[in-house]
Amino acid sequence: MGLLVDGVWQDDKDRTKDGHFIRPDAQFRNWVTADGSAGLSGEGGFPAEAGRYHLYVSLACPWASRTVIFRKLKKLENVVSMSIVSWHMGRDGWTFDTNEGSTGDELNGKSKLSEIYLLAAARYSGRVSVPVLWDKKRGTIVSNESSEIIRMLNSAFDAFTTEKTDYYPKALRAEIDHVNDLVYPNINNGVYRSGFATTQAAYEKAFRGLFDALDEIEQRLGKQRYLVGNAITEADWRLFCTLIRFDAVYYGHFKCNWRHIYEYPNLSNYTRDLYQVPGIAETVSLDHIKRHYYMSQVKVNPTGIVPVGPQLDFAAPHDRRRFK
Repeated sequence: MGLLVDGVWQDDKDRTKDGHFIRPDAQFRNWVTADGSAGLSGEGGFPAEAGRYHLYVSLACPWASRTVIFRKLKKLENVVSMSIVSWHMGRDGWTFDTNEGSTGDELNGKSKLSEIYLLAAARYSGRVSVPVLWDKKRGTIVSNESSEIIRMLNSAFDAFTTEKTDYYPKALRAEIDHVNDLVYPNINNGVYRSGFATTQAAYEKAFRGLFDALDEIEQRLGKQRYLVGNAITEADWRLFCTLIRFDAVYYGHFKCNWRHIYEYPNLSNYTRDLYQVPGIAETVSLDHIKRHYYMSQVKVNPTGIVPVGPQLDFAAPHDRRRFK
């Protein structure tokens, strides 16, 4: 994968420091709000409107999958339109190749996601990542930070949907943030820090942090149905996007092979519980997931061979209803 430098596509540069994988911060950090006032960062002028905004996503990417899930949960399919990029990420980065699983870009008619970034900033420098929340009216990117996009989808568009469930309620925000602070660096990003490490020491440090955190979450889920009590919150969906990919990809491809998720009684049942929430299965494509990781990341898997297994049945019964 490459990146843009002053608006010009260039070959990939090393993203490690002393062998440790470093994830760059998202650069577009505006917020859609109910009345168009400025959010926690960026500028104002992005009021929630039906049909105004568009998501560019990958079904393979866990960060983008968060936004696909929230769009589904909040019943915003007719409010926020969406395009899916190809599962394959080659020398041109994310593309809209319809022969490789993309829906195409009917909105802007582009062939590559990098061209969308250049529409927003002609001299953009940085990674071209998904998800992207696009403003059709202003012709620019609102945000490419998934953790903030899901909060916009959670509440900003409530006037346009009958689904009012709040996945980041005020009474639970401190605890949700606490859980996110454990899960994001050690699990969500921890699998990448393990898989993209370029020294043994960096890999083992990330590996230990990952499985220490999984052990802690396994214990937490032995006491309650979800991460923050007995109601599903944002924290659950952020973790889910990593868990659903773990055994199929991260265990082998990223060398996260201490235990499979199916070896954790609580985590495995919990993953099936979330997968079986109405509508969620539709957002999960193991085909896109496996093809993307094994065929795109040639530095990790030079042959590009996609494993046939493992056999995973997320629709199998779970035991999480024991928690009242």
